[in-house]
Amino acid sequence: MKYKAFHKLSYGLYIIATETNGEKAGYVGNTAFQVTAEPPRIAISCNKKNATIDKILNSKKFSLSVLSKETSSSLIGEFGFMSSQDMDKFKKVETKTAVTGAPIVVDSAVAWFDCEVISTHDVGTHLLIIGEVKDSDVISDDDPLTYKYYREKFKMLSPKNAPTYIEKEKLDKEKEADDEPEEKTAENKEHKKSNKDKFRKSGNTFTCSICGFQYNPEEGDPTAGIPPGTPFEDLPDDYKCPICNASKEYFNED
Repeated sequence: MKYKAFHKLSYGLYIIATETNGEKAGYVGNTAFQVTAEPPRIAISCNKKNATIDKILNSKKFSLSVLSKETSSSLIGEFGFMSSQDMDKFKKVETKTAVTGAPIVVDSAVAWFDCEVISTHDVGTHLLIIGEVKDSDVISDDDPLTYKYYREKFKMLSPKNAPTYIEKEKLDKEKEADDEPEEKTAENKEHKKSNKDKFRKSGNTFTCSICGFQYNPEEGDPTAGIPPGTPFEDLPDDYKCPICNASKEYFNED
């Protein structure tokens, strides 16, 4: 199987939000599409582990905000990589309501849809949720943000709860297989190992591709109890960006 083939499928990026019992919840999704014209209906895919899923099922409503191509990485970081259980994602954004009463994020959006849930379908790790559009509007004529542009601009993968998530190790192995010649001498292998050891001791800084936070080995990360002098490669596997909570795989070497 060629995992990179999945990157050839086309997606947008959206903020999907709802509210129940006065509690708002929302997340960044890249799987949303129109399934019927009359009546107009939209389908979304939501991971069963997502904190928003229960609120959508309880409230029977959700909004879908189509994000602009110039959406900030911090907005994507908060809605895409933080949990609604841990923070108020709506504190810094402008919202409005329409027919269903679901919160509609208008910041960085070019259009929005207000939907009433009419059916759900269990597809394994995710639920496919069908919503009938009760209202919609266009905010801007700016280009919408596509998943392809987002992936290439920020050099990153989907969040682990996303239906399009592919483990980085699988993509790396696939890339190595494509880049390597059919035969490799022992000398080349040793050269690669030497470069890897040099890299581990280089003390380079690493930048979070979501929010721009830089990890400097000389400074460590006191907020996470990481002492100065700790190379990035020696950070715990569960290390998270202190700003947006993105995991290690979303950091790029400077």
